[in-house]
Amino acid sequence: MSDMFGAMSLAQLSTLIQNRVVDPVAVTESVLEAIGNHHDQSIFTAVFGDRALREAAASSERLRQGRSLGILDGIPIAWKDLFDIAGRATRAGSKVLADAAPADKDATVVTALQRAGMIAIGSTNMSEFAFSGLGINPHYGTPSNPAAKGAPRIPGGSSSGAGAAVAAGLVPVAMGTDTGGSVRIPAAFNGIVGYKATRGRYPMDGVFPLARSLDSLGPLCRSVQDAVWIDAAMRGLSVPQVAAGDASALEIVIPTNVVFDGAEAGVIDAFETAVERLTRAGASFARMAIPAFDEILALMAKHGTLVTAEAFALHRERLVGPEAAEMDHRVVMRTRLGEKISMPGYVAILEARDRLVNEVTRLLGDRLVAFPSVAHVAPLLAPLEADDDLFVAVNGKTLRNTMLGNFLNWCGVSVPCGTGEAGMPVGFLLSAPARKDETLLSAALSTEAVIRGDFV
Repeated sequence: MSDMFGAMSLAQLSTLIQNRVVDPVAVTESVLEAIGNHHDQSIFTAVFGDRALREAAASSERLRQGRSLGILDGIPIAWKDLFDIAGRATRAGSKVLADAAPADKDATVVTALQRAGMIAIGSTNMSEFAFSGLGINPHYGTPSNPAAKGAPRIPGGSSSGAGAAVAAGLVPVAMGTDTGGSVRIPAAFNGIVGYKATRGRYPMDGVFPLARSLDSLGPLCRSVQDAVWIDAAMRGLSVPQVAAGDASALEIVIPTNVVFDGAEAGVIDAFETAVERLTRAGASFARMAIPAFDEILALMAKHGTLVTAEAFALHRERLVGPEAAEMDHRVVMRTRLGEKISMPGYVAILEARDRLVNEVTRLLGDRLVAFPSVAHVAPLLAPLEADDDLFVAVNGKTLRNTMLGNFLNWCGVSVPCGTGEAGMPVGFLLSAPARKDETLLSAALSTEAVIRGDFV
């Protein structure tokens, strides 16, 4: 059993720990050993052995004295390398920050989960400065997708190490960020669950930004129930308040524009098969165009993207100094595009965004939205490393579906729904308008088994 702790769901591992079948110290030691022995050493950029064992010992003592902090006490969690961890530099996947001053305290959400008893196990790899949906990192290596059976495939990004760490069974949960899809994409590519919360649901103190008007957080984990538990703890709740709803009462919109353009046949088949299962379970679907999707793409073509404008503003001094030579040239290239976005153009995007958010919210009403998380399965790594033009094209297509939700400030959950080309996982993305996270999570709880195909 000891080599399986990282491959368990939070519920499975919590049952063992709370019933004192296993001790948090033994769990932590096993997870640390598994990480150290794993064949892919690019998944983690740092492992917090001493800290993790101290936290595990404290958890063990609490449990011995009957003072458990709750259902997450003693469970390991990995953190994407842009969350501040006290005493170490927050590198955000970049060499240029390797010698930065160490953080003087943990990020607020790290502290929240520590207060719930969780064990900070290490920092996971990522796309440099979180600016790619592919997960390729030339500085610290690119984690290989654990679902790939042949040549290495990308893990998705930017939360690449987080997705790979969970999919490889090294940790039960890892925390990511999502600005254009960086939780939901690696979840889909690696065949796990990824929950992107509404922007602003959690405090962002101590989280290295990409684009503040879009940045959001969320866990990559094994089940929707796991995501519900993590969500509650990050908001300071001792007990989750989300319960499974009634799948037969769900009304779901499937967009007919944009999200299926150029989609692989295997992705469409896996998605539509899941829709058929949900229909048999009583959910109702309406297929309709969402005009805002086309307008968002037109805005980007005319003015550029919010993420590029805000990333350039954040990194503009770095881009004109010697640090630029130490950065991934693809990140430099993409970030410099932000210089071409004018202030009137940026304001026009923001004004259009407010209008479109309101229009789509009225259009949807109480309905959810569903479409494939990504239009294709995880592609092979080597061609993307070798060809910058291919990198740009695939990155754009990879981000297309998920970034729509970021622009509209939706919350979303990606759930595995089958496999496509080369037996690689396909994600089913269920989304809801801003601040309807409880509605979304309740619906995802009630439909997860159906979406996965476990429903009989």
